[in-house]
Parts: sequence; structure tokens; C-alpha cells
Amino acid sequence: MSGVGPLPDTKYPIPGVTRTGFLRPFVTRPNIEVGDYTYYDDPRGPEHFESNVLYHFDFIGDRLVIGRYCSIAAEVKFIMNGGNHPTDWMTTYPFPIFGSGWEAAMPAQWPTKGDTTVGHDVWIGYGAVIMPGITIGNGAIIAAATVVTRDVPPYAIVGGNPGTVLRHRFDELTIRRFQQLEWWNWDVTKVSRNVKALCGADFAALEA
Repeated sequence: MSGVGPLPDTKYPIPGVTRTGFLRPFVTRPNIEVGDYTYYDDPRGPEHFESNVLYHFDFIGDRLVIGRYCSIAAEVKFIMNGGNHPTDWMTTYPFPIFGSGWEAAMPAQWPTKGDTTVGHDVWIGYGAVIMPGITIGNGAIIAAATVVTRDVPPYAIVGGNPGTVLRHRFDELTIRRFQQLEWWNWDVTKVSRNVKALCGADFAALEA
């Protein structure tokens, strides 16, 4: 093999195409982490990804962590913990954030469900909505317009509102083998050597 694929910090890896980009070089917020080769496709350009990460306020402290080799379609929304309101008060109205004396009611901690984590090799379809604190397992597929309200198992296909597991991509043994293989952690030379095998389904075709 003469090449080892595009460099992971290439903003636009497809020549002449500016709607699809490797996401990591576009991320500016310290509380968003994106792995190598994960791409975002958007007619407006991948620089608009962060505008779809909503209610992500520094004072909450939650992170959005996305693994390697993920495929994220346009209009995918990540709802972060800053969109949560207390539900055990008399009111759900966030009086303290507006100040002018109302800050006296500021809670020690706003409601949070923790970090939102997307595993490796995850495909998220157009217009999906990921709610706060969700973990999406490696190899999962999120169908277009799905609202993900609970954790997604590895290699599950999830669709609907609320999102439910429609099926798994492989049988339990094969999923376990993929999880043990962790090909997304290989160096790019080994990945490139195995591109044909990875684009198939034959473990025997993988090279060391």
C-alpha cells in the first residue's frame, strides 16, 4: 500500500468538498473532545458543528467526548446539561441566572447528568438529538431524527422518539470480538493496511 490515508488534522479531506471535514481541527471549546478521523457533514460547512452543541455552559463543567472514526450528519444536536432546570423547586424558572438580586437563590449545583460520550466508529444520522449524559457505545448507529434519551449499547441500531434499539448489527460473539479488537486504536499504518478487511466482515482477512 502506497498511502496511509489523509492526515487527521486535515480540515477538508475530500478534494474540492468543503461541506465535509474532519471535526477535531474545527473544535474550539475546551469542553469538547473529538478523536482523529471523526467527520461532520453539513452544507453550511463543518465549522458550524459547535453551534449544534446546545446549552453547553462552562459553569456546569460537563464535557462532550466523541471517539475516533465517527460519522456525524448535518443537524445532529447535542443537548448538554445547561438545558436542565431544577424539578424539585416550586418553580422550574431559573431565577438566579438573571441576577439583580435573584442570584441569592443560586443553587450550589445545577442539575447535571454528567458527560455525554460517543464511542468509536459511531454513525449518527441527520437531525438526531442526543440528550444530556448519554453514552453511545462503539459501532452504534443512530437513525435520522432519532431522539436518544438513554444509553445505547455497542453495535446497536437505534431509531425513533424516544430512541429504541431496533436490532444489533452483529451477533453477540462478533460484537465481543470487535470490542476486543479495538481497531480504532491501531496506528494509522495498520488501519490503512487493513482498510479492505475493515470494509468487509471477514476477521480472517485482517493483517497483523
